Amino acid sequence: MTSRGPIEYESGLELQEQTHLRVSSGLSPSELILLEHESIFTAGKRTESHERPLTGARVIDVNRGGKITWHGPGQIVGYPIIKLGNPAELLGYVRTLEAALIAVLGHFSITGRCIKGRSGVWIDGQRKIAAIGIRVAQGVTMHGFALNVNCDLSSYQEIIPCGISDGSVTSMKLELGREIEVGEVLPLLKNEMVTALSPLIALRESSTLPTRSDLL
Repeated sequence: MTSRGPIEYESGLELQEQTHLRVSSGLSPSELILLEHESIFTAGKRTESHERPLTGARVIDVNRGGKITWHGPGQIVGYPIIKLGNPAELLGYVRTLEAALIAVLGHFSITGRCIKGRSGVWIDGQRKIAAIGIRVAQGVTMHGFALNVNCDLSSYQEIIPCGISDGSVTSMKLELGREIEVGEVLPLLKNEMVTALSPLIALRESSTLPTRSDLL
């Protein structure tokens, strides 16, 4: 694995779109992309004007579900580009992502939970540690999840993260009360995601989900 540092969001989006095209066309198998982004706000289709940064910070509008969020160094972003065996079962797909993230946190004795009516993974029902926003086109998923490992959380103060005003955000570093590196989390995240997502892939594909993390 080669460390290349955080990449611009546009570069990651282009990689997603190219991979999605290959997978949906049957030219490539499903794939899991893991990376870090440079600091940026992204707004999903349901983002309202008052939820955008008051500072005028740059925001990229994207074609995923959900509202506005932040990406940046110290946060692992995962883009599963997979051909679903049952594209109509979107809630099950989201729950699978959440379960895998909860399993990763469990390796570090952090107890993550799901909250009814809210996507993502939460600590004590109050602090969001992982966000989820997806899109499915031609039966193939795009976008995915973001897990806060050791990122600077101050950028979240400029927005209403995911449109939820009665919750806060946290990170693995904050919950553990110690330093933690992305490299500690990455192997476990890869394993848990591959294990969880592989059964969802269309049967005509390989049962093993390739993972690309050379961008981290």
